Amino acid sequence: MVREGFAYVPQVANVFGELTVEENLALGGYTLKRGRAEHMQRVFALFPDLVAKRQAKAGRLSGGQRQMVAIGRALMVEPRVLALDEPSAGLAPIVVEHVFQMIRRVAVSGVAVLVVEQNVRAALATADRALVLAEGVQRIAGPAAEVAANAAIARIYLGGTVAGPESAEGNTAAGSP
Repeated sequence: MVREGFAYVPQVANVFGELTVEENLALGGYTLKRGRAEHMQRVFALFPDLVAKRQAKAGRLSGGQRQMVAIGRALMVEPRVLALDEPSAGLAPIVVEHVFQMIRRVAVSGVAVLVVEQNVRAALATADRALVLAEGVQRIAGPAAEVAANAAIARIYLGGTVAGPESAEGNTAAGSP
């Protein structure tokens, strides 16, 4: 999948804690035949906070810095699609904001980013498009700003029943995640 342009960052255990930041990034580029140093420099340009930490063990970094390492490692192969599973899990609110700013920078760089996230406000504030699932069924989809303004979001996350999927324009869906 990596060779096809897909990279994935899991929610937990997403860095090799006993390895340095630089070693984690190098592992991310394991499929590269050449150019690993150039790819690493691009990651450091995207996440400048990691430059001073390049020799630090990843397990000793803050939660936000670990997320940078995990995302950076995935970006080493210059994927076309980056999938992130709950990137804000366990992070302080101020760090969550920073992580979503990083995600936006990645998206602006030309990588399609797919985020699975329970922090709906942060995700919708960052996304271009959104798809809301409840009980494994698509409930709402459309431009993120329209989805964020949809009254059904509150009902979906506060409980009730849902008749079926609908677009961002509808507002009759209700259900539980």
